[in-house]
Amino acid sequence: MKKKVCKLLLSVIAVGFISSCSSNKEAILYFKDIDDYGQKFKSTSYYDVEPVIKQNDQLLITVSAPALYQEKVAQFNLPVSTYLTPGEVSVTPTTSFQTYTVDKDGYIDFPILGKVHLEGMTKTQAREHLVKRISEYIEEGVTVYFQIISFAISVQGEVFKPGLIKMESDRISVLDALGAAGGLTIFGDRSKVLLVRDNNGTIEHHRFDLTKSDIFNSPYFYLQQNDILFVEATRARRQESEYGNEDTYKLQRTSFLTTTITTTILSIISTIVTVVTLKTVTK
Repeated sequence: MKKKVCKLLLSVIAVGFISSCSSNKEAILYFKDIDDYGQKFKSTSYYDVEPVIKQNDQLLITVSAPALYQEKVAQFNLPVSTYLTPGEVSVTPTTSFQTYTVDKDGYIDFPILGKVHLEGMTKTQAREHLVKRISEYIEEGVTVYFQIISFAISVQGEVFKPGLIKMESDRISVLDALGAAGGLTIFGDRSKVLLVRDNNGTIEHHRFDLTKSDIFNSPYFYLQQNDILFVEATRARRQESEYGNEDTYKLQRTSFLTTTITTTILSIISTIVTVVTLKTVTK
């Protein structure tokens, strides 16, 4: 009976030690349950959602048509701006396309067409709307290139490069944004990534748990322009920030003493168990 008790006690000690070591490793793992989903995720309608045009968005819009209508097409395009870098006079001029800004009422001022309301439309809807309007002046072959170039995400908290991230694409996932910010630090809580979104004056928020794979089926997986992502700190990091240097030193010293005492106690228990076991065996 004593032998069984001793073995059980040793097992409990070993399991406790192993679990305490492995828990720290588990805390920084991503998508721990991904094997439960198989090799593929089921596609959802969320993956087809396009960003919606908002106030203050910068839009790059160019119109093209067959060569027969080039003179008419030119009227619907903003002039290309050419400028020299300040202080330089002998270099090749830099050419850039001018953009449209969506005003506070949701309109852009488009050549020939005048005020055109685009706020609340997706890229596809806005493109089709412009093609329909311009086709009143050009008989056939109208093509409109449309891009939101003000697509920026603010990533804050426990990431390596916090700040405003300007993206070249307007189809950005939460993982793309975190990657552009350098990824999470060791102090970032993978289970608590907060999204804050201004949806036409209504503030929405959603939390992501990066340790779980259901993030891929979230309607918030793809971000919108001007979204804010905040990576919360782990409990250890928060506790550290609540104290000054002196208090932090005291906590570290207390933690060290506690760990030392615990190790000593476990060592004594292990020695006692070993002695008892040997005596039981010799008997």
